[in-house]
Amino acid sequence: MATYTPADIEARWQTAWDKAGIFTAKRDETKPKYYVLEMFPYPSGRIHMGHVRNYTMGDVIARYKMSTGHNVLHPMGWDAFGMPAENAAMAIGGHPKDWTYGNIKDMRGQMKPLGLSIDWSREFATCDPEYYGQQQALFLDFLEAGLIHRKNAQVNWDPVDMTVLANEQVIDGKGWRSGAEVEKRDLTQWFFKISDYAGELNEALQGLENWPAKVRLMQENWIGESRGLQFAFSTIDAPDGFDRVEVYTTRPDTLMGASFVGISPDHPLAKQLEKDNADLAAFNAECRKGGTTAAEIETAEKMGFDTGLRVRHPFDTDWELPVYVANFILMDYGTGAIFGCPAHDQRDIEFARKYELPVLPVFGIPEAARDHDLPDELFEDSSWYEKEIRSPSESHPPSYELYERIVGTAFTPAKTEEVLYLRGFAGEELQTGEEAIAAAIDFCEAKGVGQGVTKYRLRDWGLSRQRYWGAPIPVVHCDACGVVPEKKENLPVELPYDVEFDTPGNPLDRHPTWRDVSCPSCGAPAKRETDTMDTFVDSSWYFARFTSPRADTPTVAEDAAYWMNVDQYIGGIEHAILHLLYSRFFARAMQITGHLPQSAIEPFDALFTQGMVTHEIYETRDDKDRPVYHLPEDVTDGKLADGTEVKITPSAKMSKSKKNVVDPLGIIASYGADTARWFVLSDSPPERDVEWTASGAEAAYKHLNRVWNICDRIGAMDKDAAGKGDEDLLKTMHKTIHDVTMGVESFGFNAAIAKLYAFTAALQKSKASHAAQREAVMTLAQLMAPMTPHLAEDIWAHQGGEGLVTTAPWPKADEKMLVDDTVTLPIQVNGKRRGEIEVPADMPKDEVEKIALASQAVQKALDGGQPKKVIVVPGRIVNVVV
Repeated sequence: MATYTPADIEARWQTAWDKAGIFTAKRDETKPKYYVLEMFPYPSGRIHMGHVRNYTMGDVIARYKMSTGHNVLHPMGWDAFGMPAENAAMAIGGHPKDWTYGNIKDMRGQMKPLGLSIDWSREFATCDPEYYGQQQALFLDFLEAGLIHRKNAQVNWDPVDMTVLANEQVIDGKGWRSGAEVEKRDLTQWFFKISDYAGELNEALQGLENWPAKVRLMQENWIGESRGLQFAFSTIDAPDGFDRVEVYTTRPDTLMGASFVGISPDHPLAKQLEKDNADLAAFNAECRKGGTTAAEIETAEKMGFDTGLRVRHPFDTDWELPVYVANFILMDYGTGAIFGCPAHDQRDIEFARKYELPVLPVFGIPEAARDHDLPDELFEDSSWYEKEIRSPSESHPPSYELYERIVGTAFTPAKTEEVLYLRGFAGEELQTGEEAIAAAIDFCEAKGVGQGVTKYRLRDWGLSRQRYWGAPIPVVHCDACGVVPEKKENLPVELPYDVEFDTPGNPLDRHPTWRDVSCPSCGAPAKRETDTMDTFVDSSWYFARFTSPRADTPTVAEDAAYWMNVDQYIGGIEHAILHLLYSRFFARAMQITGHLPQSAIEPFDALFTQGMVTHEIYETRDDKDRPVYHLPEDVTDGKLADGTEVKITPSAKMSKSKKNVVDPLGIIASYGADTARWFVLSDSPPERDVEWTASGAEAAYKHLNRVWNICDRIGAMDKDAAGKGDEDLLKTMHKTIHDVTMGVESFGFNAAIAKLYAFTAALQKSKASHAAQREAVMTLAQLMAPMTPHLAEDIWAHQGGEGLVTTAPWPKADEKMLVDDTVTLPIQVNGKRRGEIEVPADMPKDEVEKIALASQAVQKALDGGQPKKVIVVPGRIVNVVV
């Protein structure tokens, strides 16, 4: 018997694939194309099991589509710019470029043993001048088309690292890396005008039917479309130029509950007032040090400063409201000013209670409602109404429908004669919350109070970064000409290599021979833009570059038209918002500037977000009760070698610090790449996390060894050997073809593998003829080829298959073989299963009934009597009522 030796098999077949060039994609108009792409990795230096799972999923789809006659594009690249490389250069010396390309070389060497069907001839890194030079060309085209602008904007500035930080990089008011107090600064920055496309991007989400619903919802929430009322409060004795405070609200139905007006510390009025008020200036400065993410603002203590100013309510000029500067109001959403309605907003009521402001309920309770069993809290505090009715809790579930029918008055008779009913009750027309808000907007517009508008939370995309390791922004600043785009013939504007990182800040600012240039327009002395592009820019169009990666233009029309869109995109849920949203915007911008066809305006036809690969964490505690983590190989039966018991945390995300990272190369060396591939596909649905276990890996290896032994046994059989059960084996084979095909096409890889396990077991027990067993094992090889391509090739060759199994057509199920001649029907007597019968699949119902009634189980239950009823569900069950 031959031995299953993955090390020999896998190296041999990878060489054969490379020699044949079967994964090199070429445009072929005679074949349907299929473009499968996994989100490309950052070159950190090591691949992990998450990479293995991600790329194996894509590889299964790519190999399957190739076998079904598609011309497949399956490329690989590297998302290579960014701060980690600069941090490494500062920490260990060296250069970001050397660190990055060294890591790429290492990771490529780690990935190739997996046997992925990748067209490596299309490989590029985003830090290649050939790539970012074309990105600079896109920038210039976008700039000319009005898709980019430069404006002054408030940013988070780290005074130690001397760079702008994203909101997510500010933790408790400090820089995520330096720990320095972050400052708010007004800087001139470059922006993509993505906000101009907010409505289109939001509406188009509905057409992305092959995207996960949760991803579409996350993008929808991020874009943040809202319909509301924009109006103004008139001020009393305000500084010149501030006779109005513009407010945008999504809850105009609560306007009669207003008890204060709040403005952002960065509102122009707050900045004007602080000039003559040192206390307010100090308060504003303190607010600017706070967290900037929505979560931090939501959880922070609500702080306010009474400016002393008052405004008039738009429905009653005698009604005055105080104006506060508040730390929970952002300048970059709405107008930077709000009105507070404490009775119906948790944030506002916290603020009102702290500063002893009135709470004015808006929603009245009609007398008719008092006849119903409503809780006393509803009459005592209408904020309870808003909390429980708009977001019902488990405390009052039975009455929810009744609560939704409570009528409310938006503008009470005490303040105006008009009464607007927001909800119907006792037969009146029911209005939802959205309908009520729309009615309030209509009412306000009719009274000339304001205008209904649609706004979006999505802000323009700031692309300026004050760092070295990024794509240079291709413009020059000239005292005479202003901002001058670089000439395309001068691209790429390459990064200089001779930089140093000993001094904080951007090395490009200190590099005179790179920074100081002649103006492309007038030739006078000028300076390059030293900001580089946000790394999200690099990853927002790489999928398009893969269609023609060596072209001297960003794309080639014929290639883009043929290969785009990406048919199947695969990646983590953590990229659901920014990367995917920016890519959608970029595709539109590239279409506008002639780099993509109209059909590619949504670049990803289908999206799949895979789960993580997890592993147990093994933990003990030291003498100071601090956690100490241990490697899996140091733990046996829950104990260390010295007998110390170990706390085991299952299904934890892999982390080097927790010592639960599994090295894929170690697994490949011990068991082979096919085992690693089989395990990450078989143990869990691909959208869920999968826990890596040593026992699971060993079981996968044993199964593949079993498959090889079956192949070896069949190869040793007498070629003319007869047997029995040929038809049963071939029926099982065709059912397996059908089920595995459905599994692969629906991303049900674990379900497909479960069918392959069952088919393997049937083949192992089969006594069929050599011809039938050979056909079955060759079909098994074809069905396993997308998952375990090396073993499949070896089986195919061993059985005398023609050519490579990788290029063999996918097997087709014979529909006739999928129909069972007989079926087994369970028999229920009075709802309890009492037996079963086997009958021809096409037997008439009356004949089935006779056989069922004659069965021993039913006869015993009848005890000589007659059944009250017999129900035959063809092909499924027989129910007997006695």
